[in-house]
Amino acid sequence: MTIEDIKNHITKSSENTNDEFKRLFHGRGGLYEGWRHLTVDSIDEVLSVALYFEEASEDKLLEMLVAFVQESKYKTLVVQRRYIKGTTSEVLVGELKDDLYVVENGMKIKLNLLNNRNSGYFPDMKNGREFIRENAKDKRVLNLFSYTCAFSLAAKMGGAYEIVNVDMSKNVLSTGKANHSLNNLEPRGVSYLSYNILKSFSSLKRRGPFDLIIIDPPSFQRGSFEATKDYEKIIKKLEQIATEDCLLLSCLNSPELESDFIIDMINEFAPSFKFVKRLENVAEFASENEDKSLKNLVFEKK
Repeated sequence: MTIEDIKNHITKSSENTNDEFKRLFHGRGGLYEGWRHLTVDSIDEVLSVALYFEEASEDKLLEMLVAFVQESKYKTLVVQRRYIKGTTSEVLVGELKDDLYVVENGMKIKLNLLNNRNSGYFPDMKNGREFIRENAKDKRVLNLFSYTCAFSLAAKMGGAYEIVNVDMSKNVLSTGKANHSLNNLEPRGVSYLSYNILKSFSSLKRRGPFDLIIIDPPSFQRGSFEATKDYEKIIKKLEQIATEDCLLLSCLNSPELESDFIIDMINEFAPSFKFVKRLENVAEFASENEDKSLKNLVFEKK
């Protein structure tokens, strides 16, 4: 695939875009030989590019993207070089608004595109959030590893009765609270707990039981969570904090682990939860190996 092919691809992908987020090019899925390091996103009038490792073609690629932005509806081009630690992203064309946010199904989520790692938004989880929105009505929701509380927004918009957001980071929880305000959502019934989840189940049990539980941890975060050894600790406590007909969305984004990693643990340590289905991933995030791509698994307590 040539740089000209990339241009043609993003030109076609951007034809029907609006203010909603859309991934225009997903090299990370491995479907485009030689471009696994590249993603291109449409965020209203911003074109956001991420480079995951350095390639000799980078300068020519960026020249093409600058020219593309200058002749398109986009006013800003931001490049995130994720292979360079400790640096900020670079604005190559235009400027970024201080109050930038992304729109997903009408839901607004604050963005920090200058952060070279996490912008505050994980777009591949869109279908998971849509599932929560469709199933949250009148439910008490527990949102573990809540990050900037996008699942909480979806639950609140879906009519959840109560939402408990839990994350170790006070900063991301503050952003989560700001996201609720940005969407003019009633703050009553939404709480934000800066807890170490693995050490706080007694507190969570007192707040439960919960009708809908979301587990969306990082695959690996040094000093706080490692999926291969820590996910089990959460699964073992599930039945203690769940209602009789609790719905569970268990997420796993590690390419080294497949769905059976979660399903087998549930069968062993929380057998009252039965596997229902794996949610389809967003079409724009297609992968050469779907078994290793994002896994959003739904379980129901019987």
